[in-house]
Amino acid sequence: MTSATAPTRRVRLALTPRTSLAGLLDGAWWPYSRNLATELPPLVDALRDRWGRITRVTANPAPWPVAPYQVPVGGHAVRVRWFTDQAPDTMILLSYDRGRCDLLVIPPETEPTAARGLMAVASAPGNLHTTDTLMVDEDATGRRLREARAGEDPGETDGEASSRLRSRTRPVVGARMIYLPQSMRR
Repeated sequence: MTSATAPTRRVRLALTPRTSLAGLLDGAWWPYSRNLATELPPLVDALRDRWGRITRVTANPAPWPVAPYQVPVGGHAVRVRWFTDQAPDTMILLSYDRGRCDLLVIPPETEPTAARGLMAVASAPGNLHTTDTLMVDEDATGRRLREARAGEDPGETDGEASSRLRSRTRPVVGARMIYLPQSMRR
């Protein structure tokens, strides 16, 4: 009799390179589902080389339909503590010997292009964006893109649709915009 095992999927994880330039986040994780019992073990295994044995996790219960207090990982159980005052898109993983790892948790239903962008920003050395800031910016941008796509008329040519969208869209204003005095503008 052969045993059937579920195929393992690659963990979608981007970590900040080891550098002296510290940021607010250690990276980003994009799980495949909202089932923490299924998603946490591969994440903990992927972090083992850099953070050692993860023993505890803190998270906000809002994005996770089932909120277990322990998740078996390898030969040990990772304790999960739930805090409603923690940002919903943040997960903190704790190791006895190597400290903590703060990750942006990207919702599983996020479009791949947007998720890759969020992962790149969250894992950039010296990143000063909080998870709340990153997700608010993404939510606004994603919503505008979805509205623009929904407003396209299937009978229009690509050129007509893109020119109409350019005239309707506005630039994204965020934490990275720096206003210059009138005297310094060209």
